[in-house]
Amino acid sequence: MGEGNHKWGMVIDLDLCTACQACVAACHAENNVPNVGEEEVIRGRSIHWIRIERFWQGEGRDIRAEFQPVLCQQCGHAPCEPVCPMYATYHTSNGGLNVQVYNRCVGIRYCGINCPYKVRQFNWWDPYFPEPLNEQLNPDVTVRRRGIMEKCSFCIQRIRRAREEARAAGVPLDVTAFPPACVQTCPTDALVFGDLNDPESEVVRLSRSPRAYVLLEELGTRPSVFYLKRGMSDVSLD
Repeated sequence: MGEGNHKWGMVIDLDLCTACQACVAACHAENNVPNVGEEEVIRGRSIHWIRIERFWQGEGRDIRAEFQPVLCQQCGHAPCEPVCPMYATYHTSNGGLNVQVYNRCVGIRYCGINCPYKVRQFNWWDPYFPEPLNEQLNPDVTVRRRGIMEKCSFCIQRIRRAREEARAAGVPLDVTAFPPACVQTCPTDALVFGDLNDPESEVVRLSRSPRAYVLLEELGTRPSVFYLKRGMSDVSLD
C-alpha cells in the first residue's frame, strides 16, 4: 500500500484485559508523561494518556469488577478539532490520526470540554521527573510545558521512525514493526494495533467480529478504537 493509504486503528479485547495497568506504565515511559503526585490526583489533576475504567456488575455475592482501557479514540469526525481556535489539533492525511501541535496550544481547553471520551489532559504544572526517571526520558517525544493540552497519539513517533527507515531502505512499510507502547507491553495481548485500510490485517478481522463495538457510537464520531465485548463466544468469521 502507498504511504498515504493507511488508517491506524486498535482493537481491545475486554475478555483478555486483566487491568494490570502495564499499558498505563508503558505509556508514561514511552511518551514522557509525568507523575503529578497524590495531592494533585486527589484534586482531579492526574495525567494519563490511557486509563483503566472500572465497573461493577451483579449484586451481592455475584458482584464482579469489569475493566475497560480508555484512550484517545482517534475519531474520524473528532469533536475536539473544530473548536480549537489555534489549530493546535488536526487530522493527519497519512494514517488518519488526531494529533496535537504542542507549540500552537495555549491551553484554552475547548478540546477537552468537547471530547466526549474525556481523554485529553491539561498540564497544570511544569513536568517533574524525580531521579532516576529524569535519565530515561524518550528523546523522540517532546516534554510538554505547563498550560497545554496533551493526549494519546498512538505513539506517532514510532510510526514516523518506521516510515522513514522503510523509505531510506527502499522497502515497504512493515505495519507490525511499530506497535504503540501499550500494545507492545500488554502481557495478555488484549490490545491489537494495525491498518484499518488493509482488509487482510488482524485489526480489521477483529473489528468485524460480532463482539465488536465502539464507544458512544450514537454520537457519530467514527472512532478508530474498537472493543470486543466480554463474556461472548467467538464466532468464526471465515
